[in-house]
Amino acid sequence: MRLILSILMSTAALAISAQPLQTFVENKLQHPFLQGALWGGAASMAQGGSQTLFSVQEHTRLTPASTLKLLTTAAALEVFGPHHRFQTRLYAQGTPDAQGVLHGALYLQGGGDMTLGSTRVTGAEKWEIVARRWAKAVKEAGIKKIEGNLYADVSLFEGPSIAPKVNWENMGNYFAAPASPLCFNDNSFEIHFKPQLRGNQPAPVSHIVPDLPQIRLESFVTTDGKTKQDNAYVYAAPGQYDLKIFGTIPTSLTGFTIKGALPDPALFALEALRQALAEQNIAVTGTWETLSRAPDYNSLQLLHTYQSPELKDIVWIVNKRSFNLYADMLLRHLAVQAGQKGSVENGVAQLRKFLVTHGIAAPNEVVLHDGSGLSRDNLVTPRVLLNTLLFMARSPNFEYYYNSLATPDDRGDLLVLRRYLKPKKKINDVRVKGGTIDSVKAAAGYVRAENGQLIAFVFMANNLAGKDESLFRIHEDILKELLQVK
Repeated sequence: MRLILSILMSTAALAISAQPLQTFVENKLQHPFLQGALWGGAASMAQGGSQTLFSVQEHTRLTPASTLKLLTTAAALEVFGPHHRFQTRLYAQGTPDAQGVLHGALYLQGGGDMTLGSTRVTGAEKWEIVARRWAKAVKEAGIKKIEGNLYADVSLFEGPSIAPKVNWENMGNYFAAPASPLCFNDNSFEIHFKPQLRGNQPAPVSHIVPDLPQIRLESFVTTDGKTKQDNAYVYAAPGQYDLKIFGTIPTSLTGFTIKGALPDPALFALEALRQALAEQNIAVTGTWETLSRAPDYNSLQLLHTYQSPELKDIVWIVNKRSFNLYADMLLRHLAVQAGQKGSVENGVAQLRKFLVTHGIAAPNEVVLHDGSGLSRDNLVTPRVLLNTLLFMARSPNFEYYYNSLATPDDRGDLLVLRRYLKPKKKINDVRVKGGTIDSVKAAAGYVRAENGQLIAFVFMANNLAGKDESLFRIHEDILKELLQVK
């Protein structure tokens, strides 16, 4: 009886505290910066009752920006499990003759490992090392010469390599790199500009890394002596090797570097394999090309299997570093796991199915075009985001999900609370996934309140006309109130 009374008293106390918090939030939203904008958000106790603390337009569909990654990574952890690894296999067509000549082709089977040849994720290796591992496997198979072609099997996915609603300004840049069953080096390359000490001057390109002679760059970039940030964009579509760069970069004594998207990552992987084979004195007489239809692997000889890091470590990069490519690859893998081709459309259908099946969203509550949030046309209600956070708070995979979110001490994502929390030694009491695209700023995650309970929160602002920090201050003040819930 005493326990029941205690629970009832606790619930009543929360109900009383929720009303002042609702009023506090509504008052904050009267700020002039939000005039003409849309703001939706909500907060609930995350474990044991899901008591709502405040709610503003929680059923209004809004553009989520990168907070959409919270949905994608939740589905990936639940569908695959945190320890899942993606595989890339190397096959030979036949066996070498007595002189070590392979009278057949080599096949790289793209398994959709988004980390292949990247050093972003713990345990992953640089693309040169990966290529050398492949070449070493070929040599250990007794192959000294290949009288055949090099093929990259990209049949795991189908359809456009970039989601259809990604805008033209983003396409061609590393943060909108094309998805591929055979990713390599994060499907990007570095563009190095020559040093320039004065502003308003042309910024010519000095070189690119890796050296890709097929790529032809034309720079219309100028220098800006008043900022340390770059505002340069590569304009190109997937498969296009003539690239144009517009915008500005800071002045610099040592030069400046940006990243572009590889036109065809699978072909780059084959080129890297060919170079690594040459280092082993293994000649290739044929050409190299991609295949959209898989060969009969039962008739081929498996030479090497390369495994990705665990999914939990990939999710850490997706959320904490807001890496679009990995998120959009995970979306496609949801379709592959369901026995379908890894297209954007199939991935979106599987993500929506996951949300509906687990009661996170109603069938028509979300409008999705990718898994990363890069498209301005994505629409998600604050309630769906909040339900996702609440669902994961009760999942066996919650530890991996929670740890993938940024603290205010991490670079990017809600640095505004650092001065408030660091003196209190409470940096880890806030975990957040931020999202920013043109006219959109969003944040969602968890706070650990004074009463020790976990609170899930969502803030979504759309149709913003400016870029000052007023919105950060509003969100910061609301988070401070959530931290003080008793």
